This record gives sequence, C-alpha cells and structure tokens, in this order.
Amino acid sequence: MSALDRTLWRNADFRRFFAGQFVTNAGDSLYTVAMLWLAFELSSSTLVTGALNAILLLPWLLQVFAGPLVDRLPLERVLVGSQVIQGAVVLFLPLAAATGHLRVTILFAVAPVLMLASLLMAPMETALLPRIVDDERLPGANSALSTVTLGLDMVFDALGGIFLAVFGATALFLADSATFAAAALLFAGIRIGTTSGADERAESGDETAGPTVRSVLRSYVSDLRDGIAVLRGTVFVELILMTAVANFTTGMALAILPAFGDGLGGPAVYGLLLGALGIGRLIGSLVSPWAEDVRYGRLLLGHGLGACCWLAAVLVSSPVLTVVLFGLAWVPVGVSGVLTATLNQRVFPADLLGRVAATKGTASGATLPLGSLIGGAVAAVLGTTTTMALTASGFAFTGVYVLLRPRLRRLPAVKAAEPDDFDIQTETE
Repeated sequence: MSALDRTLWRNADFRRFFAGQFVTNAGDSLYTVAMLWLAFELSSSTLVTGALNAILLLPWLLQVFAGPLVDRLPLERVLVGSQVIQGAVVLFLPLAAATGHLRVTILFAVAPVLMLASLLMAPMETALLPRIVDDERLPGANSALSTVTLGLDMVFDALGGIFLAVFGATALFLADSATFAAAALLFAGIRIGTTSGADERAESGDETAGPTVRSVLRSYVSDLRDGIAVLRGTVFVELILMTAVANFTTGMALAILPAFGDGLGGPAVYGLLLGALGIGRLIGSLVSPWAEDVRYGRLLLGHGLGACCWLAAVLVSSPVLTVVLFGLAWVPVGVSGVLTATLNQRVFPADLLGRVAATKGTASGATLPLGSLIGGAVAAVLGTTTTMALTASGFAFTGVYVLLRPRLRRLPAVKAAEPDDFDIQTETE
C-alpha cells in the first residue's frame, strides 16, 4: 500500500463514510433482490417486475431535483435521515409476510418510499468527497468507494438469491433493516466541511452560509438552472447521450432478469447473475487507477467489448458460462464509472458538484425506469431470452458512437483533464 493510500485511510471521516456506504449498499442490494424476486414469484409476470423495478430506479430520473438540496442542506442530517427512513420502511415487509398479508400491492406501496429515501445518495457522494478528502486523493477515494460498493453489490446480490431460497423473505428483510441502522450510526459521526464557495459566503455574511429550508427553497430554481447551464454546450452532452442509451437497455435487462434467472435455475441463479454484474464492475473499479493515463475516449471503446460478452452470455448453453460472460460485460463500465466520477470532481467547480452530478444522473439515468417498463412488455411478446440478447445493443451503441466521433476518441486522460478539454466555461473566461 502506498503512502498516499495510508494517508487516505488515516482520515477518520472517510473511513466512516466508506464503512457506511459499505453497509447501506448491502441494504440496497438485499431489498432489491428480495422485492423483485417476490414480485415475479407472486405474479409470474415480467410486466409486474418491470413496473416495480421502474419505481426503484426512479432516483435516476428525479435526482436532478435533489442536486440543489445536496449543495445546500446539511449533509450529515440527510445521510442519517435517509438510512433511518429506509430501515423503518423495510421492517414493514417482514410484518406483512409474517401475518400472511404480503402481496404485490404491498411491494408497490413500499417501493416509492424506499426510492424517495435513497434519492439524495447518488449526487451526495460526489458532493461530499471533496469536503472530506484532499484533491490529490480523490482518485483513490473514488476507486475505494466504488470498489466497496460494487464489491458489496456482488456479495449481497449473489447471496441474496441464495438467502431467499433457503431462509425466505422475512429473514432477508429483517437483516436488511439492521444494515440501515448500522449505516445511520456510522454516518452520524462524520464531520463534513464546506466548499470554498460556502466558506466565502459565510465570511461575507451571506444568509445562505447557514442554510435553512426556506433559504434552500428560495434559491432552488436558480440552483437548478446553474446545474443545467454549466453542462450546456459541453462534450458531456454527447457522453450523457451514450449513457442514456446504455441505461435504457440496462433497465430492460434488470426488469426481466428474475425471469431469465428462473429459466436457468431459480432464485440462486438470479442472485448469481446480479452478483456477476457486481463482480465485473468491481474488477473495473479496481483497475481504474491504472487507467488514469489512458485517453478517456479510448476507454469508452471498451464498452463494445462488453456488448460482445453480454450477447455471448445469452447465447451459450451453460449457466456457468452465462454468469461468467455477463460479469465480464460489466468490466468496462466499472473502469469508466470510477474515472468519470474523478473527472467530474476535477473539471467542475466544487460548489456545483451536487447539481452537476444530479443533472447528469437524471439526464442519463432517466431511461433506466423507462427501459424497465418497456423491457417487461417486450419480454412478454418476444420472450425473455430474445429480449436479453437485444439489450446488449446498449453497450454496443457506446462503442460504435465513440468510434465514429474522432473528437471523443481524442479526449485526454482523466489525470491530465482540464475544463477547456470538455468545453466547460470557467468564471475567468
């Protein structure tokens, strides 16, 4: 381990955030696996699983509205509050199961609450890290967080299906609620600093230095416009387009994955497929620090290789090969995901990061729930296997698009990236 890594791990606030993310992602994985499988088990319908998955994916669509709140509200309270709410709601599910009242309608009632409680988490991570980690350690911090969250997704997605098959939904939801309680305790001890912009406002006596709900709402519209304006006319518009297409087909795949896994062997295989997805992204995140010197555009070409692995995973006859190839398809996504987070933090102003991350997340991720809805309907007509094969086209689109756009292929490495390289206008211009 390098001196840089040792310094990062001596940061107590980062350690708490790291551990909290580890635990809360366990909770997310557990309830997603359990709810989608239960929806399929209770209804035997890809339409139902697609609709439920679309609700759970709505944070991707709505996080643009969360961005201004992340940049202004006290992050400590939001972090803890989101965990408390999710833990309390999840406890309702084993109660319904124990009393024999667990129905698909209950799942659809609980899903929106869980979705809203987790809404702020995605833009919050981007905005919080620069407040607790020095700039030169951001790549290592992003890689570490991506590794732990993806690694945990891998473990708990895989174990979730097995846990369901052996112990049932009640025990799984009880374990899930405990993870949220542990995460809340970890997040409660974090001391979060302010951005330089917030410091300047505090020194000048600006009323937004100590944000209140009223001041946040008053500035909400202008903050929202700032997040959109900083992206307008930049290279990120094309990058968002590619991600939106890939997310659309990913949403389709996630909607029908319970049915696809059931056809290969039941809930255990479904969990292994989700686990393979996590393994692939984990491997990508682990190697991403070594890719900082590679041109960003060239890295995106790797999504084409991912598409080939995805298609092969559907066409092979062995369930073992299907799981392995499906995991390999997600390695390029793991690499680009970590490096994109670092890129955002290097080229955008620190006090706009929450808004920028939320705007990008919504613009590119809004297609996830849409794809989930459509995926269930398409599978009902074409069949699960054919639909899964078609969803490989999302990654293929990214590879082909970059191949046809010399400007994107020439984008510099993340390590050397400057705002001008991506047509981002700075205040001095």
